[in-house]
Amino acid sequence: MMEPLHGQVKFGDLRRLTPISAVWGSDRGRPLDRYYIENFLYEHRGDITGRVLEIKDPGYTNLFGVNVDRAEVLDVDASNTRATVIGDLTKGAGIPSNAFDCFVFTQTLHIIYDVRAAVSNAVRLLKPGGVLLCTIPSVSRINYEDGGLESGDFWRFTPASARRLFEEFVPPECLEISSFGNVLACSAFLYGLAPDELTREELDYVDPWFPLIFCVRVVKPLRGRPATGGTVQRLLTRVRRWLTVGR
Repeated sequence: MMEPLHGQVKFGDLRRLTPISAVWGSDRGRPLDRYYIENFLYEHRGDITGRVLEIKDPGYTNLFGVNVDRAEVLDVDASNTRATVIGDLTKGAGIPSNAFDCFVFTQTLHIIYDVRAAVSNAVRLLKPGGVLLCTIPSVSRINYEDGGLESGDFWRFTPASARRLFEEFVPPECLEISSFGNVLACSAFLYGLAPDELTREELDYVDPWFPLIFCVRVVKPLRGRPATGGTVQRLLTRVRRWLTVGR
């Protein structure tokens, strides 16, 4: 592809100082990052089984879960009538240890200031062999909810920061980090476009230098296993997937 000369770039509808949608594209269909989040959860639907915990509501558990025995909801806000566990991930009080087979933890970590405490407790609440499915942004508008500019949004991540953060709490062989997006997807998301306004090829092209989102899968090490037991962890995961999804 020949690059346009300096001064000849045609911005069209994108030459504007405000986004096309100020609500992540929700008013145009659904937010573009949900394309990647939902594909990630569908790919790992075999992990969403047994006793499952999710933030604020069990939407993704209900949509993607396989053989879910109990769909539970974590919230710091006791007024949430759907919440079955009331607690703060940065403090841990009220959140049981070694209790859940899966924790679906999407697009939340970046609005928590103490990310280390949050990840520590996210791993702690899992049963040995349990799975954390976490998504975190690399590019996004500032969250206008939960405190907005003052206290509603704290972090964006890079591959290096994501890996270093999670490797503080699990060995590397228990961790998978996938990058999704490219410069077009990032631009479209910031403008508030919906996924169906891009082609599948445009959405699926991965440029590691321009990520939109990271999807993190953590398997909690088994009791009594050394940190180098990656083969055991991978075998356990494959068996669980085969039993729940029939792969």
